[in-house]
Amino acid sequence: MSKVPLDVVTGTLYQLPVKTLLRYRCLSRPLCSIIDDPDFIKLQLNNSIATKSHLRLILKGLHLYSVELDSLDKAIPFNHYPESIWTGTEVFGSCNGLLALSNSDQDIALFNPATRQLFKLPVEYIDLPDKSCIRGFVFYGFGHDLVSDDYKVVRMVQFKKDEDDNLGCFVEYEVKVFSLKNRSWTRVKKLPNYLRFMFQFYFHLLHRRGYGVYVNGVVHWVSPRRPEFGIGNLIVAFDLGLEEFRLLPQPNYGAREKDFVLDVGALEGHMCLMCNYDLVKVDVWMMKEYGSKESWSKMFSIDRCRSISSFRFLRPLICSNEDGGDKVLLEVNGEKLVWYDWKRKKLKTVKIDGGPDSFVACICVESLIPLDNGSHGIILKKLQEQKEKKTQCRKKRDDFLSKGFKLVL
Repeated sequence: MSKVPLDVVTGTLYQLPVKTLLRYRCLSRPLCSIIDDPDFIKLQLNNSIATKSHLRLILKGLHLYSVELDSLDKAIPFNHYPESIWTGTEVFGSCNGLLALSNSDQDIALFNPATRQLFKLPVEYIDLPDKSCIRGFVFYGFGHDLVSDDYKVVRMVQFKKDEDDNLGCFVEYEVKVFSLKNRSWTRVKKLPNYLRFMFQFYFHLLHRRGYGVYVNGVVHWVSPRRPEFGIGNLIVAFDLGLEEFRLLPQPNYGAREKDFVLDVGALEGHMCLMCNYDLVKVDVWMMKEYGSKESWSKMFSIDRCRSISSFRFLRPLICSNEDGGDKVLLEVNGEKLVWYDWKRKKLKTVKIDGGPDSFVACICVESLIPLDNGSHGIILKKLQEQKEKKTQCRKKRDDFLSKGFKLVL
């Protein structure tokens, strides 16, 4: 290896899958040093994103499933679950190969499925404004702070005055941010008034709309129209670098501005909006230059058809590398994946063997982003060993019971 130029070695390595790179780490100290270098980790990640390689589709049904994006043929359950991932675990974010997981508002973890590292966030209790208040809905967000090169989790809690408070807009929210780099939570004190009107029961409970959408260092949620307060649709944006809220400008929708349900998504690193007209038609908008109102353009429209009788929910996931990128993979109603050719206006249903009947989908790129300061796999390895010991003990017990036993007097 000493005779091969370092740039040649690096240029070859960063194109390989993470699983192969983790094996190569064990071959020699020089290879381990290269692969563990922060600059190499960023290089590998950026190359995978730019070339759309080493991508996986994550499906959250009763369990977590992984599907190779290149083939989209077979769903494989996550093997060797860490103890903190179980049936009720939710995936509330995906960024640079890391998944943000939640069992409850105090049981949150970050997971790298490629390196099988898991980091459990320290427990952070919710502070009730006063004893009479009740905890309401909890919003989550996850993403990359581009300023400090940090990964942050946002937890935003709504409160109700009492059991009869159906509006939940009279008490200020609690917003706390966890920094992976600092391993600590901080509270955001400066909150805008419009935040109090953000939660709407059916809108946010259905299709997990309480989970923020990450784009360009910012997490986004929809604050749906509240005609009783004279408030229209808002796109609430939380800047992970500044740790401040702001409103994202929206496009000029035209005459039918009040006739649709608004939703947010991300596609090819750009902000997207989905305008759902009475479940029969969806317009998808894309913001080409983040933060610029003038850069919004309508990407495509899709109407209901024989294979899709209504659009209760629609979210774009990724564009195809083939056919000039004119096809986009869509999650529809939490139960179907389709390729949509928006130029030819043709749909093709994707059939995945072994997948759940209902799910939430997200894209995850394989990366080497560490969660434990570079000690790849140590955390999860210990958890796997504990789980394997429990499995072996359970098997011995079952074998014993299956054979029966004799009582000697």
